[in-house]
Amino acid sequence: MPSDVFRIMLSLPAQGAAETEATIVQWHVGSGDTIDKGQVLAQVDSAKSIFDFEAPCAGTVVQVLRGAEEVVSYEEAVIEIETSDASMKDWIPPAATTTEPEQVVPVEAAALVAPSRSGVPVCSIVGLGSSLPSRVVANSELVADFPDISEEYIQQVTGVQQRHWIADDEKPSDLAFEASREAMSDAGVDPDEIDAVILATATPDVAMPSTACILQQRLGLRPVPAFDLNAACSGWLYSLSMSRAMIAAGMAKNVLAVGVDAQSRLVDRSDYTTCFLFGDGAGAAVVSAGDRGHELRHTLIGADSSGLQLARREEPGFFVANGRSEFDPWIRMDGQALFRFAAGAFATLIRDAAAASGWELDDVRWVVPHQANARILKAAAKRCGVPFDRVFVNVDRVGNTSSASIPLALAEMRDRIQPGDKVILCSVGAGITTGVVTLEW
Repeated sequence: MPSDVFRIMLSLPAQGAAETEATIVQWHVGSGDTIDKGQVLAQVDSAKSIFDFEAPCAGTVVQVLRGAEEVVSYEEAVIEIETSDASMKDWIPPAATTTEPEQVVPVEAAALVAPSRSGVPVCSIVGLGSSLPSRVVANSELVADFPDISEEYIQQVTGVQQRHWIADDEKPSDLAFEASREAMSDAGVDPDEIDAVILATATPDVAMPSTACILQQRLGLRPVPAFDLNAACSGWLYSLSMSRAMIAAGMAKNVLAVGVDAQSRLVDRSDYTTCFLFGDGAGAAVVSAGDRGHELRHTLIGADSSGLQLARREEPGFFVANGRSEFDPWIRMDGQALFRFAAGAFATLIRDAAAASGWELDDVRWVVPHQANARILKAAAKRCGVPFDRVFVNVDRVGNTSSASIPLALAEMRDRIQPGDKVILCSVGAGITTGVVTLEW
């Protein structure tokens, strides 16, 4: 090695003061390659965005220290290079430029329903159903309004390739109706056997009556309790928990638990943080007393209002009626803070749910999370130690369908789940709400 050539270790440049780690998506160089200053060495996925890791000087790659798809700390070296650039002898990796404070939102399960061995009656999911609008919206359609954003970039950042959006003449209750009919048929339960309807939605047909009551009429059900609840993306897990509680209290034998949302009309088409994420859909389950079906082992639900502003919308309903100037009618999110919170919260919920059910993480065959964002799901799996091939993902095909996402996923994957499989359902939603349910399939 010439006397003016020396070796240095490079680490990734942090994109924010609150960040501690990132994922290397792909290396563009290898050992022995000659590099120029400013050349892209790798593509990196952080909590803020996907960014290019650029060479701070010219030189030669000695060795790549960390592989693609690895999560690495900003403090550790990822590549070693040789250079003769004297300015690099005292090189210190550049600090993050943002002064954004880190938001730490504790994750706590506010309610716990004990398993049947503690005296609570056994209840199970005995039927599943789903419904998606026929209109498919690909990334190519949405990027037309964003000349600086590509289809590939959307997929990298969100994991979404396409989503389903309702037509002008469709309502959330239409989707809920189709999903509910399929669930009741799958369960072999007649309308007069349904004892309650609990419908989770943030996008009701109208302010009142409830969409649950509208669904009750369309299904031809008896005069049984029917009500909506809004726990945002955690809504369906809240619905499952309430269904189980009604059964445990002796108020019902068969409960129809529905999750439906139609967010497509509520996204600001000029807001890149939301307009690519959301899809419309509905999922439903019949929850019944007894061990016929897939037993609900534990349900844990909670909410922490310290994250109140991370995801919000001021105007109710599933469409913007008149655009009154005193209201912001669109869904708004603090994407960076929400990403950090959600990834950590998912990991904590998965670990807590397994422990509450007496399971080791290695015992869990499937994790079925709310389909918020593929990057969040990958980060959560890495943090809690669950192999990503055990995490079911369909966000690429349907987008983020809010309270409908978990029942939609379960209905899609039910043929893959084997009898006896241990399954964890988990969600984080606006509020911030959290929910976890464990199932023995």
